[in-house]
Amino acid sequence: MIACRKSFTDTLLSLAREDKNIVAVTTDARGSVTLGDFAKELPAQFVECGIAEQDAVGISAGLAHSGKKVFCCGPACFYVARSLEQVKVDLAYSKNPVKILGVSGGVAYGALGATHHSLHDIAVLRTFPGMNVVLPCDTRQTAKLVKFLVDFPEPVYIRVGRAAVPDVYENDDFDFEIGKANMLQDGKDLTIIGAGETVYHALKAGRELAAKGISARVLDLSWIKPFDKEAVLKAAKETGRIITVEEHSRFGGLGALVTEAISECPVPVRILGIPDEDVIHATSPEIFHHYGIDSDGIVASALDFLK
Repeated sequence: MIACRKSFTDTLLSLAREDKNIVAVTTDARGSVTLGDFAKELPAQFVECGIAEQDAVGISAGLAHSGKKVFCCGPACFYVARSLEQVKVDLAYSKNPVKILGVSGGVAYGALGATHHSLHDIAVLRTFPGMNVVLPCDTRQTAKLVKFLVDFPEPVYIRVGRAAVPDVYENDDFDFEIGKANMLQDGKDLTIIGAGETVYHALKAGRELAAKGISARVLDLSWIKPFDKEAVLKAAKETGRIITVEEHSRFGGLGALVTEAISECPVPVRILGIPDEDVIHATSPEIFHHYGIDSDGIVASALDFLK
């Protein structure tokens, strides 16, 4: 297993060797992002801004406006807080096609606590007209995403975690289209929907439920904006119950997106995520377990939901 951030930067470096217009911008985070090899090999295509996220977004916007293919990379918690105005105005409103790679998103920083968690990013960024939001779920999907984004003409926020992740997709023979969900497992009793690193736990839970005689559909909804409303409505109509699983506040994120969509075809929805409280100080897996967004928690919730 490797981390999605490493898959992202390895793929970006491979592409940048052939395309001199690709530029990586960072904020004293080349280690966190794993951009060290990129900076050493392609220094003319690398911009180090220091700890200045607002400046980095503005510089990225200017580079993109001049025709460069810009990837602005650093901790997610800072790009969706400290530089949020620049993301809103310089990227979304001004339509500069910068791709922001937010690493160590969600609760990936674990015990560093609320200052370093990004549990509001989906809720905020999906309200910006012109901004796209995607949370790749494993390294193969991440590599496909980078190749797609190089020439994509709109700004995009990409959130990945920090640690190595297990494979959701066993090979590269899968579709990854903008705004489309992937069905990982079909089922008729309920649907489990994940995004980003919760997709693996959703799929694992789906398989464990199958062993208990429960037929669970599992959807990978990594594209948050635009998102696959048709797949969500279809799941609501065909399975009658939905569980959403997110490494995000329960307010305004994946669960809210799904419930908004199915208001046209209302069915019971259970939102698994982070409640309205200060998150416990623990490792990322411990936080997942505590709030019931790992496979054990999903299975327990599904069994209770189906009573």
